[in-house]
Amino acid sequence: MTTTASGGSGLTGLTAAELAEKLQSGATSAVEVTQAHLDRISAAEPAVHAFLHVAADEALAAARAADEDRAAGRAASPLAGVPLALKDVLTTTDMPTTCGSRMLQDWVAPYDSTVVRKLRDAGVVVLGKTNMDEFAMGSSTENSAYGPTHNPWSTDRIPGGSGGGSAAALAAFEAPLAIGTDTGGSIRQPGAVTGTVGVKPTYGGVSRYGLVAFSSSLDQPGPCARTVLDAALLHEVIGGHDERDSTSIAQPVPPVVAAAREGASGDLRGVRVGVVRELAGEGYQPGVQASFDAAVAQLTGLGAEVVEVSCPNFDYALGAYYLIAPSECSSNLARFDAMRYGLREGDDGARSAEEVMSLTRESGFGPEVKRRIMLGTYALSSGYYDAYYGQAQKVRTLISRDFSAAFQQVDVLVSPTTPTTAFRIGERVDDPMSMYLADLCTIPSNLAGNAAMSVPCGLSADDGLPVGLQIMAPAMADDRLYRVGAAYEAARDAADGGALINRVPQLEVAQ
Repeated sequence: MTTTASGGSGLTGLTAAELAEKLQSGATSAVEVTQAHLDRISAAEPAVHAFLHVAADEALAAARAADEDRAAGRAASPLAGVPLALKDVLTTTDMPTTCGSRMLQDWVAPYDSTVVRKLRDAGVVVLGKTNMDEFAMGSSTENSAYGPTHNPWSTDRIPGGSGGGSAAALAAFEAPLAIGTDTGGSIRQPGAVTGTVGVKPTYGGVSRYGLVAFSSSLDQPGPCARTVLDAALLHEVIGGHDERDSTSIAQPVPPVVAAAREGASGDLRGVRVGVVRELAGEGYQPGVQASFDAAVAQLTGLGAEVVEVSCPNFDYALGAYYLIAPSECSSNLARFDAMRYGLREGDDGARSAEEVMSLTRESGFGPEVKRRIMLGTYALSSGYYDAYYGQAQKVRTLISRDFSAAFQQVDVLVSPTTPTTAFRIGERVDDPMSMYLADLCTIPSNLAGNAAMSVPCGLSADDGLPVGLQIMAPAMADDRLYRVGAAYEAARDAADGGALINRVPQLEVAQ
C-alpha cells in the first residue's frame, strides 16, 4: 500500500521554518496552512493512526487568531500559525488527555500543561493529540489501548515508542512539528525509525508541569521535527524555567536556534566527537552499524576530531533503568484509583471501594503497565528496596560519572540511536526483553539527565528503512546537539541529493 512518491506536497511538504517565512511574508495564512494539514490528516489517518484526537475546530480557531494577530502587527512568535501534533500525555483543557489508556478515556484536564500554555502563547496551532504506548510505557506504540500506530515508511512496521504517534505524524507529513516525551528514549527512538529528528532536552530544561508522570526522575518533554532547525525553533518556545515544576532548572534556554544556524554552515573544526565503544558493534543490525560508521566519517570530513571513548557502566544502564522506572511508575500510577477521576468499574453500590479499585485497575490498565507496576512494587517492597532500587540508583551515579569523564575529553558523544531499524508490528509483543533492548542506546542519557538528539543518518542497506545517529551533550549544553546535528544534516543532504525525509514511501492518499 505504498508508493515511491515523495512526501507532502504544497504546504504540507514545507518545513516549519519555511512555513514561518511564508506566514511572515503574507504568502499564505495560518488558516490555509492548518486546513492543508487537517486535509492531510484525514487522508493519511486510516493507514497511519498517528492521532487519537483531531481538534479541527479548535485548530482553525487558533489559526484565525494567529492571522488576526499578525495582521495587527503582534505576531506572538516566529512559529505563530505553524501547526503541531501533541503527544497525548500533556494536559489540555480543550481536548481529552488519555495517555493511550482506557483508564483516562475521554478525560479532559482542568488545566493546560506548561508546554501547552507556552505553545498557545506563541501562537502555535495544536492540531490534536497523538497516539502513544499506554502511560508512555513501551518502545513500539503497540501498547496503546486504542490500537497501534503504523510507520509511514512501511505500514507493517512500528513507528517506535512510546511517542510513535508524534513521529509518525511528522513522517506522514500530517504536521511539521510535534511534541514528545522521553523517559528512556521515547522521543529519540521513534525519531530514528521514522527518519525524523527528536530531541531530549536536559532534564529540567523543559517544564514537566502537566505531564502525566510515568517516572518522575526520568520524564522529559521535548521537540520533534523533520529538520534540526525546526526542532531548535520549537525547543526555544517550550524551554525555560517554570516555578510550578520543582525540578525545572533556573537558567535561560541554551542558544539552540543560533547553534542550529551556525551548524548548517557545515564547519565542525575544533569540535571533539567521542564514539562510545559500549554503544556499537556486535549485536547491532549490520545496516545500522554501516550507516552509523558512514555518519562518523562525514563528521570527520566536516573537520571534527573523532576519538573513541569508553563508558563502561553503560553496560548496566538497561538493568538499572528497568528497576528505577517501574519503581517510580508503581508510585505515580497509584493515583488512578477509580475514586477521584477517570475510569470506574463495578460501582453498583454493593461493592466496597477496594473492590471497585481492583476491578477498575484490572480493566483499565494494559498488560505492559501491569507488568511494570508489579516489577516496581516488588523492587520497592520491604527487604528488597536496598537490593534492587537502591543498587540501581548507585549504578545511575556511576553512569553519570562515565558521562562526566567522557565530556572532559570531548564536546559531544555519538552512537546509533537504536540497535535495529523498525521491526514488524507484533514481532516482539511476546518478548518483553527484546522490546526493551530497542532503548539500549538511549537510556544512559535519561539516567544521567544530560541532553541528547537523534538525527536521521541514512537508510539501512538491509531493508531500506531509516537509521538514527544519536548525539549526546552535557547538561545545559543542548546547543552543542544542534550545532553538530545541523552540520551533519547539511552534509548528509548534500551527499544524498536532498532531505532524507522526502524519500519516505508515502501512503497512497490524496495530496
